[in-house]
Amino acid sequence: MSARKSLVFSFLDRYAGLVISVVSSMVIARLLTPAEIGVFSVTMVLLMLVSTVRDMGAGMYLLQEKELTTERIRAVWAVQLGLGLGLACLVLLASYPVSVFYKESRMRDIMLVVALNYAINPFGSLTYAWLMREMRFDSVALMRFSASLMGALVSTWLAWKNYGPISLAFGALSSTVVNALIAVYYRPKTFPWMPGVREIRRVLTFGSKLTASSIVNVIANGAPELLLGKLQSLTAAGLFSRSNGLVQMFYRLFVDAVGAVCLPWFAKQSRERGGLVAPFLKATSYITAFGWSFCMAIIFLAHPIVRLLYGDQWGQAVDLARLLAAAMIFAVPAALCGNALLSIGAVATMARVTVLSTMQSIAFVALGASQGLLPLGIAMIVAAAAGAGLSLRATSKLIGFTLPALFETLGRSASVALLSAIAPALALWMYGPYPVYFVPPLALGIAGGLTGFVLGIIIFNHPLREELVLMWVKMKGRSV
Repeated sequence: MSARKSLVFSFLDRYAGLVISVVSSMVIARLLTPAEIGVFSVTMVLLMLVSTVRDMGAGMYLLQEKELTTERIRAVWAVQLGLGLGLACLVLLASYPVSVFYKESRMRDIMLVVALNYAINPFGSLTYAWLMREMRFDSVALMRFSASLMGALVSTWLAWKNYGPISLAFGALSSTVVNALIAVYYRPKTFPWMPGVREIRRVLTFGSKLTASSIVNVIANGAPELLLGKLQSLTAAGLFSRSNGLVQMFYRLFVDAVGAVCLPWFAKQSRERGGLVAPFLKATSYITAFGWSFCMAIIFLAHPIVRLLYGDQWGQAVDLARLLAAAMIFAVPAALCGNALLSIGAVATMARVTVLSTMQSIAFVALGASQGLLPLGIAMIVAAAAGAGLSLRATSKLIGFTLPALFETLGRSASVALLSAIAPALALWMYGPYPVYFVPPLALGIAGGLTGFVLGIIIFNHPLREELVLMWVKMKGRSV
C-alpha cells in the first residue's frame, strides 16, 4: 500500500475513532462526576506504567526487523504472551495497596477488571504489529474502529445504569476482547502459535532500550494527574483529565494518524535512500500547520467547546485547557522526532533525550501541581518548550536538517495558523471568554477558522497546498 493511501486509511481510522470517543465522552461526562472520572483517570495513569512494558518493544521489533524469520516471530510471541500474563498477575496483586494509598476502594475494583486486559491483549498485539509492518492500514482501521465502538457502547450503557467509574474499565475490557478476536482472524496462517526462545535475546536487546524510553515518557505524561490526585484532590485530577483530553484530541486527530504511517515510511526512506531530511521536514510542516491552528482555536474557544462536549459541571477546566493548548504549541514541532529517531535505529539517543526531558518536566509539574491547576498549566508550558528543544536538537544532529530549513518550515505553518486564528479571536472579542450561549461563538470561530486555514495554505504556498490540489483534481475527475 502506498504512503498516501496508507495515510487515507490511517486518517479514516483515527477520525472514526475520534467521533466515537467524542460522542461517548459527551454522554459519560454528563453521567459521571469529575470525582468519578478522576478515580478512573488516576488508576489508568498508574496502569500506564505497566502498559509500557506489556511487550517490551517486541511489536516494534517485528515492525522494523529486515529479516523476519519464524524463530524471530516465535520470540516476539513469547515476549508478548509471557509479559501479558505476568503483568495481569502484577496488577491483581497491586490493586489493594493502590486503593489503600489513595484511600479509594473503587480503584481496586477497576484494577481487577483492567488486569484481564493484559492477559488478552497479546492475542491482538502480534497481528497488529504485522499489519503495520505490511502497511495494511485498511485492516488496522477495521480492528481499531470495531474495538472502539464496542468499548464506547459498553462504557456508556454501564454509566447510564449507574455503575460509576468501573463502567469505563469494563468498556476498555470489551474493546480489548473485540480487538483480539479480529486479530486472530487476520493472523497469517504461517505465524506459529507455539512461543519460542531461540531469538528472544535479539528481541529483548532492541525492546529494552525502547521500553526504558517509553516508561520514562509515561511517567512524564502521567505525573500531572498522579500528583494532583495526591497533592490536591481526585476532583482536580478529573478536571485535568478532561482539559488534557480536549487538547490531546489533536494527537488523535492528526499526529497518531501521521505518525503511524511515518514510522514505516521513514524506515523505508532510510533503507532505500539513506536520508530523512526532506520527509521529516515535510511531515513536520503538516503537523505544525494543523497543530498550531488547532491550539489557537482551543485558546480562543475553550469555554464554548468545553460546555458543548462536557456540560456546565466542567467549567473549571476551561482556563486550564487554554494553558495546556499553549503548552502544545511548543510541543508540536517535535511531535515526529521520536518516529524519526526510531526509524534509523537511534533508540539509545531517543532514550537519553526522553530521560533528560522527563527529569525537567517532572520538576516543573511537581512545583505547579503543589500550587493548583492553573500554576500546573503554566509549569507545563515551560516544560513543553524545554522538552521540544532537546528533541529537535538531537534529531537535527542525527538526520541532518539545519535550523534555517526548520525555521522556514515552521514559519509557513505559523503564518497559516495565525490566519486561521482570526475568526476564533474575533469570536472571543465579540462574545467574551465565558459566553452565555456557546453556539454563536463556535459557529463563527470554527467556520471562519477553517476558511482562514485553507486560505493560509494557498496564500503562503504551504506544502499542504499540494495535497489540496491533488484532492481537487481527483474530485474534478470523478465529477466528469
